[in-house]
Amino acid sequence: MLFNSTEFFIFFPVVVTLYFLTSYNRRWIVLLLASYYFYMSWKPAYSIILMASTLIDYFCSRAMSRYSDVEKPKRKPYLYLSLLSNLGTLLLFKYYNFFNESARDMAQLLDMQYAMPAFELLLPMGISFYTFQTMSYSIDVYHGRIKAEKHLGIFALFVTFFPQLVAGPIERAGNLLGQLHQHHEFDYSRVVSGLRRMAWGFFKKLMIADNMALMVNQVYNNPSEFEGISLILATIFFAFQIYCDFSGYSDIAIGAAEVMGFRLMENFRRPYFSKTISEFWGRWHISLSTWFRDYLYIPLGGNRVVKWRWYYNLVVVFIVSGFWHGANWTFLVWGALHGLYQVFAIVTKDQRNAAARAVGLTNHPTLYKWIQVATVFALVCFSWIFFRANTIGDAFFVIEHSFTGIGNIQQLFAAVNLEHILFMDQGFKVFAVSVLSVMVMETVHLLERHGSPSRLILQRPVWVRWGVYYLAIIAVLLFGQFGHQEFIYFQF
Repeated sequence: MLFNSTEFFIFFPVVVTLYFLTSYNRRWIVLLLASYYFYMSWKPAYSIILMASTLIDYFCSRAMSRYSDVEKPKRKPYLYLSLLSNLGTLLLFKYYNFFNESARDMAQLLDMQYAMPAFELLLPMGISFYTFQTMSYSIDVYHGRIKAEKHLGIFALFVTFFPQLVAGPIERAGNLLGQLHQHHEFDYSRVVSGLRRMAWGFFKKLMIADNMALMVNQVYNNPSEFEGISLILATIFFAFQIYCDFSGYSDIAIGAAEVMGFRLMENFRRPYFSKTISEFWGRWHISLSTWFRDYLYIPLGGNRVVKWRWYYNLVVVFIVSGFWHGANWTFLVWGALHGLYQVFAIVTKDQRNAAARAVGLTNHPTLYKWIQVATVFALVCFSWIFFRANTIGDAFFVIEHSFTGIGNIQQLFAAVNLEHILFMDQGFKVFAVSVLSVMVMETVHLLERHGSPSRLILQRPVWVRWGVYYLAIIAVLLFGQFGHQEFIYFQF
């Protein structure tokens, strides 16, 4: 079931109504059944994997809880069983064919026989998200950071909670599990706040992401037909498409949870206003970046090691992060690029600061900040080429031809008129709606630096507030894309 589907617009109010009408000690049943129904609406058979993962992690954590901290080594077999079951499932469904095809290619290169068959397995929806969520739970129980959940139903709900089940945020047990035991009263202001957050997510998804997808897909699925400004525009558009698609999902998830009284972690904080790559990763997909920090980067030694090992740790973490996103060399390159960006930033920090002082940029802090923001955005856009390209060859074609014919003013006008991007009558309308919607979004982001835009609206008279709400709804209905296009991160 997609958030941007008719089914969800029926499903969600029904679930919320039943949730608040049910007695406190039975609400977990309503949410658990709703969560499984939500997940099974894609492919019911894959709910068996979800159940198996839940049961294994539950019993492993309960087994670990029988041993005190003094007996911690006795917990290890159960931790390993939990991790192996989750990683094994992930490797089988998501990475088996990648490794198999890579081995086959290598065998052909060496003129060797290779008979291992490929498996045509549909990737279970959200498997990368819920396996990471349960692995962090098992690791935290092993280290004694949290106590193992005794209630199987509550634990199953922690794993399957439908707002964030298939695309995050990747929640920690320390935040969400306790909330599942709490009693949440119906609160009008909180419900309205949650609905407002959901509406903002739908605006990002339907007005920006799905409109821009029409243009981006046309170029990146046929890159050899384009050059110059068309490739550059498509890459910039993809930067906003993926941000609005993913942060839009997170907004809907966070808002849906808030309606029922739950607080999910923030997943995005205006990442394209970052002044450094490190800051970007503190603002982008926060639940994943903090997961890798806590469960991979720090155990590797983090920055409390010799410099070369510190650089190694950074690159390894980002390569693994890239591989988490998909079984394709393009994602590995994307991750490696961000790792190298981080290392380069650390190595050249003093030289870059000295150069900024030498040319007087530090005397103009506002200008200096926007130059930094533009630089980071350009570097991130360059990396997005590999993330979006279907193959490594396509990515290098885009890079090689992005500045071909860039000075051709006719091509510039052709690109703006979308003759080289969209072969459709409504091309310019899609372009204009996308750009104007991005401008609205970035204006809101700028206002967020001085406080919540929601509070600014709430401080206005009723007719102004509802005028804004109705205007937004009408705009989405008129110019949004309602083709039930999946969220990009569903494939991860």
